[in-house]
Amino acid sequence: MARILLVEDNEMNRDMLSRRLERKGYHVIIACDGEAGVAMAEEERPDLVLMDMSLPILDGWEATRRLKANAATRHIPVIALTAHAMSGDRDKALEAGCNDYDTKPIDLPRLLGKIEALLGPATAPKDSSGAPAS
Repeated sequence: MARILLVEDNEMNRDMLSRRLERKGYHVIIACDGEAGVAMAEEERPDLVLMDMSLPILDGWEATRRLKANAATRHIPVIALTAHAMSGDRDKALEAGCNDYDTKPIDLPRLLGKIEALLGPATAPKDSSGAPAS
């Protein structure tokens, strides 16, 4: 089961997205700010990080830079999540070290496609028959 670290300060977004991902078969670990996200990534070594860019204490841009600068976490794919889809934000996220970028509100099928593209089909959740969960 793939482990996803969700770094999100908004409680409603955190609860909704974590439940939806868990229903799809992912194990979700949660951090509520960028500093905690960096610490949890170092400690838990998730398979992927979903990083909100607007976070307290340490924003998602800097948190991602720190993850990518650390030899222990630089290999972990990061998908930037932002409600502020401004021109240039995708490029800014990629420059910070994110592997992909998605906008809020979350379109779950689109986000799942990005997660599976980064993790590979072997880590996608399966149903009881062994087929990909839908």
